[in-house]
Amino acid sequence: MASEYEIAVQGRAYLLRPDTPKEGRERPQRPGETEDELSEPLRSQAKDAGLIMRPARRTPNTLYALEATEYAQQHGKFLEFHHAAYKAFWEDRQDIGEMEILHKVGHEVGLDADDMVKSLEEGIYAKEVMAQYQEALGYGISGIPTFLVGNLLFTGAQPYETFKMAMERFLSEGVPSSSEE
Repeated sequence: MASEYEIAVQGRAYLLRPDTPKEGRERPQRPGETEDELSEPLRSQAKDAGLIMRPARRTPNTLYALEATEYAQQHGKFLEFHHAAYKAFWEDRQDIGEMEILHKVGHEVGLDADDMVKSLEEGIYAKEVMAQYQEALGYGISGIPTFLVGNLLFTGAQPYETFKMAMERFLSEGVPSSSEE
């Protein structure tokens, strides 16, 4: 969609489970899940979107992953990193709360993975990540993924047509010029 409409996609941090300990925690199998498939409705939504989503064995603390994502965004690799981290977590069942996994993902997408890990260890992006999280809470956001297209805010996995309709609506309403802001 980003190339179809020539838009820039910007990621913002959101801590879905802020109470998760730094080391993560075991994740019990949920009703309706199998070893390789999530329960409904996620199972069908993932299949309809052509995504692979396997149940995680552990719930990671995602603070480092969010900081790494901010690092990637600041270095022009947001979507690449986001997609690679998604694959690592949902397809490969890797713990994205672990520095080694984030290093590997960063390296795979062409980031200076050593520098990225150093920035995580030093907490360089921690304040920005927490500010983004607080901003989301201020808007009443309580789940992920959440999308903002113009002034339309929607949460949850959505079919491509939802995004297309949101973009068409945004484009038909026009973008205010600097004198209208």
